[in-house]
Amino acid sequence: MTPCTDQLGRTILLENKPQRIVSLVPSQTELLHYYGLDEQVIGITRFCIHPTHWYQQKQKVGGTKKLHLEKIASLKPQLIIGNKEENTNEDIDWLSARFPVWISDILNLYDANDMMEKLGDICEVRTKANTLLQSIKQNFEKLKFYSKEKQNIRIVYLIWYNPMMVAGRDTFIDDMICRMGLTNACDSSRYPEMTMEELRLLQPDFIFLSSEPFPFSEKHVSAFRYILPDTRIILVDGQFFSWYGSRLKDSPNYFKDLLQSLP
Repeated sequence: MTPCTDQLGRTILLENKPQRIVSLVPSQTELLHYYGLDEQVIGITRFCIHPTHWYQQKQKVGGTKKLHLEKIASLKPQLIIGNKEENTNEDIDWLSARFPVWISDILNLYDANDMMEKLGDICEVRTKANTLLQSIKQNFEKLKFYSKEKQNIRIVYLIWYNPMMVAGRDTFIDDMICRMGLTNACDSSRYPEMTMEELRLLQPDFIFLSSEPFPFSEKHVSAFRYILPDTRIILVDGQFFSWYGSRLKDSPNYFKDLLQSLP
């Protein structure tokens, strides 16, 4: 057995190169696919929609916050990979008492890179992990060219509609907003609820309506545009802002195109 430390500072004992892995987070599931662990990953959540063939073929173990614990146990995993924010403490405690559970805690790009490197080590795919991390680094460096003159643009990023919730500081989404060169108009920490009047008082230049976890659509664009006629309302792909795995290699190009669409 080999000891390793997760991003909460917890030490867990693992089999060398675990052969039976359950992933409890969509973006980390996508990462494991990028690492070529098709045979090793035996269970995923119903929200792990990428890649499509994994979603169709792999055993589903419930939702990220409503896991089917006994089903996970029946799979006899050698490694379970979760996340502090996306999974509940109760579920993680139950699983940790029975199996090795590695938990990520990600607030920014640095944390995401650390997670990808450590999982690359654990799963013995270091070359693929290093190639991925180098690609992410290069692409975010290129993004700086397009973000240089956007600091005065103030945006609010909505993740939920009723109640209305926004991405504040100390979130991965906020880190992505800052790396775009934009200013998050919400000074509150984490994911505060907000009334329409509070939103109006922030006077954002743009409101980004995310595709997830709430699926904002054109009807919501029209509703916000009616209430905030001086603010531009834009639908954005939430996966590029909040998925902190291998999708990060493509996020800078999405951000570049989005920046170029802003005045």
